[in-house]
Amino acid sequence: MSEPNMEKSPTSHTHSTSALTQISSWARKNLFSSPLNTILTLFALYLIWLIFIPAIDWALLNAVWYGDNTSCAANPEVACWPFISERLGFFFYGFYEKSELWRVDLVCAVLVIGLGALIYEKTPGRKYIGLFMLIGYPILAWVFLYGGLFGLQVVETNQWGGFFLTLVIALTGIVLSLPFGILLALGRRSTNMPIIQTFCIIFIEFWRGVPLITVLFMASVMLPLFLPPGVTMDQLLRALIGVALFSSAYMAEVVRGGLQAIPKGQFEGAMSLGLPYWRTMRLIILPQALKIVIPGIVNTFIGLFKDTTLVLIIGLFDLLGTVQAASTDPNWSIKSVPYTGYVFVALVFFICCYGMSLYSRYIETKLNTGHKR
Repeated sequence: MSEPNMEKSPTSHTHSTSALTQISSWARKNLFSSPLNTILTLFALYLIWLIFIPAIDWALLNAVWYGDNTSCAANPEVACWPFISERLGFFFYGFYEKSELWRVDLVCAVLVIGLGALIYEKTPGRKYIGLFMLIGYPILAWVFLYGGLFGLQVVETNQWGGFFLTLVIALTGIVLSLPFGILLALGRRSTNMPIIQTFCIIFIEFWRGVPLITVLFMASVMLPLFLPPGVTMDQLLRALIGVALFSSAYMAEVVRGGLQAIPKGQFEGAMSLGLPYWRTMRLIILPQALKIVIPGIVNTFIGLFKDTTLVLIIGLFDLLGTVQAASTDPNWSIKSVPYTGYVFVALVFFICCYGMSLYSRYIETKLNTGHKR
């Protein structure tokens, strides 16, 4: 029998040589194009070797992946991932009643399906789905999560926690901040109604000049003092109101920047057609202004999503709060457990925020009329 030909074909050799040439050319052009770039590249490689290699070794290569707290106690200098897997349910649901967890799962499933249907452009009836997600879904979510109707057991908000509480606070702030921010931006630019303009300016500047942590303290501690005797307000509801008002002020300034970028001729053209103010804004001005400020809007959303961790200071246990609470368990009093929990929280927030960033860039590309897809 003749031996098979083990030599590489000329075509594969040519492709590999071409790839190496392209990589070498790219490196010379982007990494070693000048003495300064060469020094910066070598310094960056040194930082990667100094920081990222040990981090990968701690979190992945030598980490404890299986077992229990005894396995982590035997290796306290590396990441303890059994801590995350054992407490994952607590990190997602918090102190929610275990027998009622199906309600949280149902609400989250409807959210995922609804958002997926809105993102997919060929979904039939997207307009009605969007209307349901804006109006019907919040009501449905509150009924199922809190209970008290249709025979559902009441689960007080002080038992809510984990990542699903983070979603509740972030989505409420996002959904409310955009329309309120648009109204505030329009009111601030309204020269024909000086009282409305003054109110919007004072509102925006006040909330932008106060830290969110102060807003949460005021909503939790001070707001009940201004309520009539015998009237109480849920602590989570107070936090949601504070977060929504705070984010609305920042959103108003983002939208105002988009309104100022619209040429004056757009307003004059609408006036020449006899369009009333609100139709002009709805059909001509706002679609252009919001398209311009998509990066700023998403940046505000991302900042709001990360700021939800501050609710821990008023006794609400979001994702970060549940991780901190679980790490104080005496059974998991191991050196690497808190650090592993923080890395897990960072990964969850990074995935969510980067996902929002990716989708915003897709929307920018889609709405860019001068770009050929």
